[in-house]
Amino acid sequence: MRRKTFTPVMAALLGSSMLAAPALGQDQATPQATPQAATGGNEAIGDIIVTAQKREESLQNVPISVQALGTQKLEQMNISNFNDYTRLLPSVAFQTSIPGTATVYIRGVASGGDGNHSGSLPSVGFYLDEQPITTIGGTLDVHIYDIARIEALSGPQGTLYGASSEAGTVRIITNKPTTAGFEGGFDVEGNTVHKGGQGGKIEGFVNVPLSETVAVRAVGFYQHDAGYIDNIPGTRTFIKGSNPDGSINPNGLSISNSNLVKKDYNDVDTYGGRIALGIDLSDDWTTTLSIFGQDQKANGSFGYDQSLGDLKVQRFFPEFNKDKWIQAALTVQGKIGNWDLTYAGAYLDRKRNSSSDYTDYAEAYDQLYANYDLGDGNFLHGLSEVFYYQDNAGNTILPLQHIDGSDHFKRISQELRVSSPAENPFRIVGGLFYQRQSNMIHQDYKIDNLGAQVSVNGLPGTLWLTQQKRVDRDYAIFGEASWDILPTVTLTGGLRGYKFDNTLGGFFGFGRNPAADPDDGRPFTATPFNAAASSRTGVAGCYTTDGRTLREVINNSSDPVTLLPPITRGSPCTNLADFKNGTLVPKRTKDTGFLYRANVTWKPAEDKLFYATWSKGFRPGGINRRGTLPPYAPDFLVNYEVGFKTTWNNVFRWNGAFFWQDWKHFQFSFLGQNSFTEIHNGPNARIKGIETDFAWNPVAGLTLSGSGAYTDGKIRRNLCLFDDPTFTCTTPGPGGEANRVSSPKGTRLPITPRFKFSATGRYEFQAGTDVKPYFQATVTHSSSAASDIRQSVDGPNGFIFNPALQLGRLPAWTTADFAIGAKWQHFTTELFVQNAFDERAQITRFVQCGSCYPSADGFQGFSRSYAVVQTPRTIGIRAGYRF
Repeated sequence: MRRKTFTPVMAALLGSSMLAAPALGQDQATPQATPQAATGGNEAIGDIIVTAQKREESLQNVPISVQALGTQKLEQMNISNFNDYTRLLPSVAFQTSIPGTATVYIRGVASGGDGNHSGSLPSVGFYLDEQPITTIGGTLDVHIYDIARIEALSGPQGTLYGASSEAGTVRIITNKPTTAGFEGGFDVEGNTVHKGGQGGKIEGFVNVPLSETVAVRAVGFYQHDAGYIDNIPGTRTFIKGSNPDGSINPNGLSISNSNLVKKDYNDVDTYGGRIALGIDLSDDWTTTLSIFGQDQKANGSFGYDQSLGDLKVQRFFPEFNKDKWIQAALTVQGKIGNWDLTYAGAYLDRKRNSSSDYTDYAEAYDQLYANYDLGDGNFLHGLSEVFYYQDNAGNTILPLQHIDGSDHFKRISQELRVSSPAENPFRIVGGLFYQRQSNMIHQDYKIDNLGAQVSVNGLPGTLWLTQQKRVDRDYAIFGEASWDILPTVTLTGGLRGYKFDNTLGGFFGFGRNPAADPDDGRPFTATPFNAAASSRTGVAGCYTTDGRTLREVINNSSDPVTLLPPITRGSPCTNLADFKNGTLVPKRTKDTGFLYRANVTWKPAEDKLFYATWSKGFRPGGINRRGTLPPYAPDFLVNYEVGFKTTWNNVFRWNGAFFWQDWKHFQFSFLGQNSFTEIHNGPNARIKGIETDFAWNPVAGLTLSGSGAYTDGKIRRNLCLFDDPTFTCTTPGPGGEANRVSSPKGTRLPITPRFKFSATGRYEFQAGTDVKPYFQATVTHSSSAASDIRQSVDGPNGFIFNPALQLGRLPAWTTADFAIGAKWQHFTTELFVQNAFDERAQITRFVQCGSCYPSADGFQGFSRSYAVVQTPRTIGIRAGYRF
C-alpha cells in the first residue's frame, strides 16, 4: 500500500525535476524566489500583505486583530500541518481524537463536546484561498507547502465571512501561478520520534510559464508521521450471565488483543498535490483554476491510557481514519471601469471512513449490569444477558462493539463581490454569497456473530445503525463601507443579511424482532420488540403509512402494519423525519437575520494605528439526531474590541488588542443518555482577554518574535441539568425529573487555556562568500484548562458525579524547539529537534462512554480516560533545493 501511494508523488516530483533540467543547464546567478506580495517594510518583522478584509493591504494597516504567517515564517518553523501552525497562534485552541477530526476554537469561544458529524457547525471558519472549506465534524488538515501565508482573524468576522466565522476565521493562501519566470524546488526530511518510529516527507513544486499570459503551478507531497503509542498485550473479561442455579457466572467471556499488539502503531501517511492554471485574459482580467487533492490515513489511537503507562493503550479491534478530499476552485478577477469584481466558486468532495474500538463502552456497561434487579426477586447478570447478545443458535456472545463509520461531505460555494477603488476616501465592498453542504452519515455499531433476530433489520451483526443525511444551506448579501472623514480617521460600517436552512433526516437505533415475548420479565420490553432489549429507538420508532410510529400502531391496534420506505438509502426505515401529506420529509430548522460591524480607525502616523470595533457573529441552529429532542437555536457572539498596530524605526513591530465578548445562548454539546450526542442552548457567557504579538530586528540577522494571549471566559447564568429558560434550574426535565445546577454561574469555559504564548529567536550570519548559517529556538507555553464544563451530572443508581473532575484537567505544558542550519546558493540544510524536553503536552482528553461514571456501589466505567498529546521529542534533518 505504501509503495502504491508513494508512486504518484514521486512521479510528480521527478516530472518537476525533468522540467527543471533545461534551466539547470543555463547560467543562474540568482534563483528566483517564490513570488509573494511586495511589502513596504521589513520582512523580518512580519510586514506582509494580507487580504483579511478582501482587499490587498499591509498587515499593519488592517484595523482588526490578525496574525499572519508568511512563506518565510512557514518554512523557518517547518510547518506542514494543522497542529504545527496552531501552536503559534495564541488565541487558538482545539480538540481532536485523531488527525482530520479537529474542532477549532478562537478566543475561548468553546463549550466542549463539539465535533460530532451531526452536531453543531464550527464556530471558526476555514478558507482555502477565496473558498470556504469549513466542514461539519472536523477541520480539513491541509498539508502546508508552497503556501503564501496563513491568516488568523480573531473575533467575529460575520459581515465579510458569515456563518461559522462567529469566533474568527483562518485563511490558507496558496502561491499562485506566475508568468514572471520558471521556478521550482523540492524538500526532503527524515526524523525519528522518541519512544516511537521514524518518519519523513518529500515535497516539490514547479511553476511553468506556458506563454506571456498563461502559467501553471504544480505541487506534490508525501509525508509519513511516525507512531509513538504502543498497543500492549491485555485481556478483558465479561460476565457470561447466570448459572443454572441463578447465580452469577462472572468469567465466561474473555478476549485477548494478542493479534493486534504493536509498537508505534498510530502512524499517519499523507499524500496529495495541487495544480493551478493562471490565465491573464486581458490587462484587467485574470482567472485561476485550481484542483487540490489530499489522501490521509491515520492508524491506531492517538489518545493513550495513563493508567497503563506512558504512551500505551490496549485496543482489541483495528482502528483507522481515512480522510480523502478534493477541491476544485475557480476565481475570476477583473475591473468594470475602476471597480474591482471578483467571483469565487468551489466544489469540495470529502470522504472519511473510520473504524473504532468500542470495547471500553462494553466493559463499562457490563459492570453496570453485573447484577441487574428485575424488581421481582430475579436478577440478570452482565451486558450480554441483559441485552440479548446472542448468536443465531442462541449462545451468549462477547458484547464487544466496534464502529465502522463513514461521512461523505459535499460542499458548493459561490461568492460574487465588487469593491470600489481602495485609494478613494469613500470606498465600499459588497456582494452575494451562497453555499450548500451535505453529509451522508453512516455509523454501524457492530458485534461479531450477533444473531439476525437482535440485529438491525437487514444488517446481520449490526447492533445499532445511524444512517442520516444532513444538509446545511446559507444565503447572504453583505457590504462594508469605509469613509476617511479626516486624513487620519476612518469610519467603517458593515452589514450582512443571512438566511440559513438546515435539515436532517434518516434512521437511528436498533432493529425489531417481532418474535420476542413482551412478558418474559426482561427490562425495556413493554412491546414485542427486541433489539438489544430496547423498544425506545430504531425500527420501533419508524413511521407507518398512516403517520404513526410502529410502536404506536402495535400498542393500539392489531391492524396490518406497513412501514413507509426509507428516505435515506441504506437504512431499514425512517424514524428521524416529519410526516407531511402522507410522505416523510427531513426535519428542518431555518431562520433569517443580520450581522453588523462598526469600526473607527485613527492613524496619527504612517506606522501607528489605533482602532475600536463593535462586531457580531453567529452560528446557525440545527436538528438533534435524537429525534425526540427539539432543534437547537443559533448562538451569537457580540465583540467589543480596541487595538493598536505600531512599527518603530522599521525594526520593531508591536500589535495588541483588548476584547470583551458576550456569547449569547451558546450551543452546548454533550454525550447524554447511552452516550448519544445532544445539543442544547446554554446560558450566556462573557469572555474577556488580551492578545499581543511583536517582532524585533535589533541587529542585522537577529530576529526576536513572539505572541501571547490571556483569555478569561465564564458563564453568566447557571447551566442546568435540564433546559430551563429561567436558568434557575427548577423546571423539571422532559420525564418529570428533578432539575438542578450542573455548572453554577461563574464557571470558566473549558478547553481554552487562560494563558498561552510562543516566542522565537533566530540568528543568521554570513560565513564566507556563499554560506549563511543560522540558529533558531522556539518556546511555547500553555496554562491548564478544564476538559468539560459540567460539574454535576446524574450517574447510574442515583449517583451524582462531576464530569470535569472525573475526566481530568488539561495540565499546563511548555515545549521547546531548536534548529541549526545553513543556506548556500540554491541549497538549504537543517538539523532540528522539536519538543526537545519530551513534554507530554495534552491537547484533548476524552472517554468512549459519556454516561458511564463511578457510582457508590463501585462501578468504575469512567476510569479509562485518554489523553491526546503533541508528538514526543522528534529529531530530524531536512534539506531543500530551489532552482
